[in-house]
Amino acid sequence: MGWPCIGETLQLYSQDPNLFFFTKQKRYGEIFKSNILGCPCVMLTSPEAARFVLVTHSHLFKPTYPKSKERLIGPSALFFHQGQYHMLLRKLVQKSLSLQSLKNLVPKIEALALSSMENWAHHHHNNNSHVVNTFKEMKRFSFDVGILTIFGYLEPHLKEELKKNYWIVDTGYNSFPSNIPRTQYQKALLARKKLGKILFEIICERKEKKLVDKDLLSCLLNWKGEGGETLNDDQIADNIIGVLFAAQDTTASVMTWIVKYFHDEPKLLESVKAEQKAIQKSNEEDNLTLSWNQTRNMPITYKVVLESLRMSSIISFPFREAVADVEYKGFLIPKGWKAMPLFRNIHHNPEFFSEPQKFNPSRFEVAPKPNTFMPFGSGVHACPGNELAKLETMIMIHHLVTKFRWELVGSECGIQYGPFPLPLNGLPTKFWRESTTYN
Repeated sequence: MGWPCIGETLQLYSQDPNLFFFTKQKRYGEIFKSNILGCPCVMLTSPEAARFVLVTHSHLFKPTYPKSKERLIGPSALFFHQGQYHMLLRKLVQKSLSLQSLKNLVPKIEALALSSMENWAHHHHNNNSHVVNTFKEMKRFSFDVGILTIFGYLEPHLKEELKKNYWIVDTGYNSFPSNIPRTQYQKALLARKKLGKILFEIICERKEKKLVDKDLLSCLLNWKGEGGETLNDDQIADNIIGVLFAAQDTTASVMTWIVKYFHDEPKLLESVKAEQKAIQKSNEEDNLTLSWNQTRNMPITYKVVLESLRMSSIISFPFREAVADVEYKGFLIPKGWKAMPLFRNIHHNPEFFSEPQKFNPSRFEVAPKPNTFMPFGSGVHACPGNELAKLETMIMIHHLVTKFRWELVGSECGIQYGPFPLPLNGLPTKFWRESTTYN
């Protein structure tokens, strides 16, 4: 269990989690215990165990987050809950992110992707090369996509205010929760209060308009239960902030890894480019923009996205807590202990994915075995935004490979964890428009 109190937290958070988990798995087998962040944990590394905790016996394991994080997002956000309230909110979020709703968003997401990239390449005409932090830029893009799916249209001044305070909350989210004024965490709590105020203003305005739109805010506002009950403003605000959080770093991390994998695998980039240029060409001939059906028909690109999700395993594991003593395969998971299915170990296990450290999209020509590929989790808490995440990634790739060139700056290997795995320093990169010459 490591040191008293902090256990093995430092070992886990300061090195490649692959190393930490695999050494343990080698020594102890598919189930072992540890102590992370002061909590005794049972780590599970088999597909069957992941299914047991997340799907078949999910009622025995509740999602659990540190209180400090709950306060920053809002206690009514759906991922802090289990049972009926969770099911209801999950349905509403799914409705706003359903394929039907996403279809109409393609041109808008495309416009956001293009304006983001124009920005990255913007600084080249005056002969000085501008280095961008790929992860930060991808975060801006995924934030804008999040705003679009939550609010539809949002007035620029409100969007700016939201953005400003959201970034402060975001910065404090993984900082040490302290009661000392002016620490990152306390600044984040203040910014969260401001976010609440801005959201109440938007909610109030929307209530007066009585719109029947498909965006998340409309879905939450217009919901009526069988007894005429509705969601209150706090519940709506907490869930909006929850969705913004969920939509952000995860998607941005994967998109950042994709830029890096393209750089590492030039042959692969060529085949993706060929696929996307063919789509671009047919659209240019008929003066069309990217269509929903085209985004559903990019087989080479899609496999690259799946392999990037497997390789990077952004969510290394979910935290669950046993609500009772649970027995699994003769092991006792005591009530109150955390149970952590290790997605990362499963995704990097040679039994399920041969030569797991090799980037090989063609492995997805055959569907992975059940419960061996869970980039979006599994069961009642699986990510309801998975289609949106894949869609914005495909749209980003389409424009990136057909209109831009890029080169990485500085050290190309190295991974940082904060808390998601990322290329070092957010992958500093220079971007050019395809038509401009290198300088």
